[in-house]
Amino acid sequence: MIDLKLLQKDFESVSAKLMRKGVDAALLEQVKQKFEELKVAKAEFERLQAAQNAMSKEFGIYKREGKDISELKAKVDANKLLINDAIEVQREKQEELEKIAMAIPNIPDDNVPDGEDEEDNVELKKVLTPREFDFTPKEHWELAETNGWIDFERGVKVATSRFSVSFGMGARLERALINFMLDFNRERGFEEVSVPALVNRRALEGTGQLPKFEDDLYKIDGQELFLIPTAEVPVTNLYQDEILHADELPKRMTAYTSCFRKEAGAAGRDTRGMIRQHQFHKVELVAITTPATSEIIFEQMVSCASDILTALELPHRLVNLCTGDLGFGAAHTTDIEVWLPGQNKYREISSISNTRDFQARRAKIRFKNGKKNELVHTLNGSSLAVGRTLVAIMENYQNEDGSIDIPEVLKPYLGM
Repeated sequence: MIDLKLLQKDFESVSAKLMRKGVDAALLEQVKQKFEELKVAKAEFERLQAAQNAMSKEFGIYKREGKDISELKAKVDANKLLINDAIEVQREKQEELEKIAMAIPNIPDDNVPDGEDEEDNVELKKVLTPREFDFTPKEHWELAETNGWIDFERGVKVATSRFSVSFGMGARLERALINFMLDFNRERGFEEVSVPALVNRRALEGTGQLPKFEDDLYKIDGQELFLIPTAEVPVTNLYQDEILHADELPKRMTAYTSCFRKEAGAAGRDTRGMIRQHQFHKVELVAITTPATSEIIFEQMVSCASDILTALELPHRLVNLCTGDLGFGAAHTTDIEVWLPGQNKYREISSISNTRDFQARRAKIRFKNGKKNELVHTLNGSSLAVGRTLVAIMENYQNEDGSIDIPEVLKPYLGM
């Protein structure tokens, strides 16, 4: 959640930054109105409390002087009831303000470029040069059928569209990639953790998926449990409602999970193949750190994900997301896009985001800084989406006869 005190203190400036991210001015006006209503409620409570204090002093004087206190007592009792009502009104106004605030995204950093969508993202650099083929490269779904690695029809048979089944070397490569990525991340200082694939509503509120994106989540009927859309949710919330010590930070973690998304807003997009599925495997990076070190950790996470692709000899590029393409909880994001020769384009394979204190404020994750408790900064990123990495290997390592070579770094994981 954004810092409401900051928004109230510097409403025009913060609102201008939020509108860069596409926040409706009408929503911000609602917040402004709620600020005013809460201010009025607090003033009324303070007025009644001051009156109560004054009458209490007067009550003591009456008793010492032996005066009749019945009328004053009636006033004090009546005022107590008004104070209780004022407290309730104040609570309601605070809840109304926070409910609206939960739908407001994070404030973008000043260095985030303006733009409407992915077409306005800014390329930072390219890593490795795409291979030149002396034949027309095939797309991954053709190669999957030729090699018997992935069966999309059987995925539909046992589930529905946007599910697939991996066989043989396809399944073995997925497992090899997961182990390779976890080992790589661990060597870079990220502690491996294994987390539940189901989380409660509080956890999803903490990382910002709820309440705004409930339509994209799979909910367990009759329970307040959801299948995770990303390991970021359970891993970040491991420290929900905790006060950490500064010397414990940074906490850098990596986790492999299956992820589940309805893709409610992706109708008609990437309907073929493995690019956009309802269930997919992903290795995640999560960091919890102090504000002073969050940008250093951010660069380490970007390098870690990029270096995995370099080790796999997969050409890719780094992209600075514009305001229109920036995620709900992100202050800024670097996307990593891998080259897919079958599609003749770069496609997203990782997003590394610094959320600053946005998630920490929602999840109440703090650290002890001297005598003061401060909000931590949280960061997250894919390292990497396993299915998309498999797609990239298939397309980049294909041969004219449709066979696929294996990256050298994965051969030990396959017993080669």
